[in-house]
Amino acid sequence: MKRFSTLITVLLVLVIAVPNVFAVSEAAVLFLLISPHSRAGGMGEAFVALADDVSASYWNPAGLAFQQGSQFTSMYSRWLPQFNLSDLYYLFGAYRQSFEGLGTIAGNITFINLGEQTQTSEVGTELGVFSSNEFALTLSYGTLLSETFGVGVNIKYIRSNLSDVAVGAQRDKGRATAFAVGVGLLKKQFLLDNLNFGLSISNMGNKVTFVDADQADPLPTNLRVGFAYRVLDQEFNKLTIVTDVNKLIVNKDEDGNTDSVLKAFATSWENDDFIFNVGAEYWYADLIALRTGYNYDDAGNVKYLTFGAGLRYATYQFDFGYIAGGENSPLNDTMRFSLTIGR
Repeated sequence: MKRFSTLITVLLVLVIAVPNVFAVSEAAVLFLLISPHSRAGGMGEAFVALADDVSASYWNPAGLAFQQGSQFTSMYSRWLPQFNLSDLYYLFGAYRQSFEGLGTIAGNITFINLGEQTQTSEVGTELGVFSSNEFALTLSYGTLLSETFGVGVNIKYIRSNLSDVAVGAQRDKGRATAFAVGVGLLKKQFLLDNLNFGLSISNMGNKVTFVDADQADPLPTNLRVGFAYRVLDQEFNKLTIVTDVNKLIVNKDEDGNTDSVLKAFATSWENDDFIFNVGAEYWYADLIALRTGYNYDDAGNVKYLTFGAGLRYATYQFDFGYIAGGENSPLNDTMRFSLTIGR
């Protein structure tokens, strides 16, 4: 039986790299919960009710319904910088295109590189190296039901490549493929003229099987609900306050068996594992943006401040996001860098 001497890196990523540690240990492909894009990252990772750029394809596909034209964005982040692993990084890219009378289509890719692993024998002899990574490809569609109400849907292909080494009669050990869907809605002028309400459910699909179907783990199905309120909407000054609540729709029974995604919608509420996000974004003259936010996950004991900034020139926008998690947080000093082209 072979072992992999540095797969501890993978385990650290899967357990630590997402906020909700309390519940995520029951799910697979946890990189799907890492918040992409620097703009939302600087706003406390609250974006479901704003969702007004191409990254809506991740946060809430219904936000695409209100967007016109084309836009492209890319994001890079060196993940878990406290571990000083140069080959541990996260990438996000997305593109959208609207079609008059039909709606808006978008696609995105999320990719996390988990580094190079060393394969050894039982006695410690090095047998070679292999690379570990995970990625997801998403196709999104959003359309308007009225001038102030949009809906959207996601279809997602997920691939996990933790190991390419076969053990005994087993093949493709450490590799898995899954498919998932997501839905969202966004209501503008919700009760107030400047108030938005957003809701999305992501990563609904079958359980993920690496080797044994009896030991399959569920996808990290996530329910996200939030509000966005435009406090200032002047020619040179715009200020928006956002807030999200996240709930992981995953549940494990007393025997250690995880519920199906449909059953988990009823049983997962037994877990007190809500995540609260709040943030703010200020734009001056549509040229310079300042952002801040806070992530609060009491069950997972993950609490941190976020900061961000943006610069816009013509159709180009550069965004930066930063996590201040404190000395004991593996997320501390995490930085995100994004470039967006188009409006």
